[in-house]
Amino acid sequence: MGVFILLLVLCPLASAVPHSLKYFYTASSHVPNFPEFVAVGMVDGLQMFHYDSNTRRAVPKQDWMDQVTAGDPQYWERETGVSVKNQQVYKNNIDTVKQRLNQTGGVHIFQVMRGCEWDDKTGEVNGYEQVGYDGEDFIAMDLKTNSWVAPVPQALITKLRWDRDGALIAVWENYLTHECVDWLKKYLQYGSNRLQRTVPPSVSLLQRSPSSPVTCHATGFYPDRIVMFWKRGEEELQEEEVDHGELLPNHDGTFQRSVHLLVDLSSMKAEDWQKYHCVVQLSGMTDDIITKLDPSQIKTNWKDPVNTIPIIIGVLAAVIFIIIAVIGAILYQKKKAKRPPPSPDSGSELSQKLNPGASH
Repeated sequence: MGVFILLLVLCPLASAVPHSLKYFYTASSHVPNFPEFVAVGMVDGLQMFHYDSNTRRAVPKQDWMDQVTAGDPQYWERETGVSVKNQQVYKNNIDTVKQRLNQTGGVHIFQVMRGCEWDDKTGEVNGYEQVGYDGEDFIAMDLKTNSWVAPVPQALITKLRWDRDGALIAVWENYLTHECVDWLKKYLQYGSNRLQRTVPPSVSLLQRSPSSPVTCHATGFYPDRIVMFWKRGEEELQEEEVDHGELLPNHDGTFQRSVHLLVDLSSMKAEDWQKYHCVVQLSGMTDDIITKLDPSQIKTNWKDPVNTIPIIIGVLAAVIFIIIAVIGAILYQKKKAKRPPPSPDSGSELSQKLNPGASH
């Protein structure tokens, strides 16, 4: 798991995610200009809850979250109390892990990603509790086996203790697969106008240079459940020929994502380009968005070197002309300096120019 700033990027890819409720908890040590503890809640990739150790208040981040207090007036006070307790717990967790790793000072990050997913079509439910430390996985719950997974030796002590606590496992299993899903359904109902809308993406073809991969870029779409891939004819290209970019949030609550075509197109015939096309599938849309690989539709910031030759020749010619003119002027001045001064009898106008101070 990465640092808190990257948490939005670390959500599972939309192609595998139905509706989701996720909480991200980040405790930090000696990170300048950053709260010691931050908690963020998200529904379908949209932030709806926030708490940090500077404000020490849990607050809604969406207008529709105010509806939660209609049937539960103490909701935000209770969430604030839970967050204050978590702040102290996760601060202690940093100290515990530091001791196990024989660390003293320095910058350290402790993170938890907790949440659930619910497919409103199939009814399938999934939950997860994942803990990370300094950007690496530390321990996670496996709901399939109702046990904990410890990818690092320092977490083995915690795994063994938690695995022996059957009551604790039952609590986690109930929360992640039932209670969390119930809250998710409530939030989806509260924010139905915003959370269950469909905004189609704007799709573009991008390329940095003739040797760079062609990127199929989709942006401005909602929800985040999107599938993107390249096809050659009727065949979907596999991993060695494509590179899937991460799902990223936009400032307006929509999302963006890219898929890069790694096929070398530089020596490909024009008719072969037409075999490739990008396919975009968004949840809530019945029709796919298909964009054919058309060179004239690719947006780029590079220029064809062949077209710049006349410009370069023109610039060089202008520079050479200026150099010749300067050299000619210098030679003329040297030649002029060797001539004797004109005679005063050459006329009053010429005499005045050479002797501007002379009287008439």
